[in-house]
Amino acid sequence: MSMSFDQYMRDMVQPMRDELTAIGIRELRTTEEVEASLPDAKGTALVVVNSVCGCAAGQARPGVAKALQHDITPDHLFTVFAGQDKEATAKAREYFAPYPPSSPSIALLKDGELVHFIERHQVENRSAEEIAEDLASAFDRFCR
Repeated sequence: MSMSFDQYMRDMVQPMRDELTAIGIRELRTTEEVEASLPDAKGTALVVVNSVCGCAAGQARPGVAKALQHDITPDHLFTVFAGQDKEATAKAREYFAPYPPSSPSIALLKDGELVHFIERHQVENRSAEEIAEDLASAFDRFCR
């Protein structure tokens, strides 16, 4: 039995994708999907740059899940997967200026403009609960 590397990677990352899509976050897998979603997202949009690294599993994805249990949440929920959907991720990152590429990372946009950003180094050094609190505070500030 032989399996291609690409198939192996797709199978390996699927549970990581599912962790976000299961809580209602929509994947943007192509540049066209990003272009059709982010600029026209009226109100607030959360964009999670997912990744295979341990801090994504241990802090970022669980932190986002906890934050989305808050009373106030963004109007739109999106995710791109760094290292997997490379073009879509690069396109989404254009909306995160002036921040350099970072994964995992979490962006909050309001009417297409970046209003809050959590970089990888802010994920690595904090717990899922701290990330959730940070996001909930941003939701309170920008999602009303």
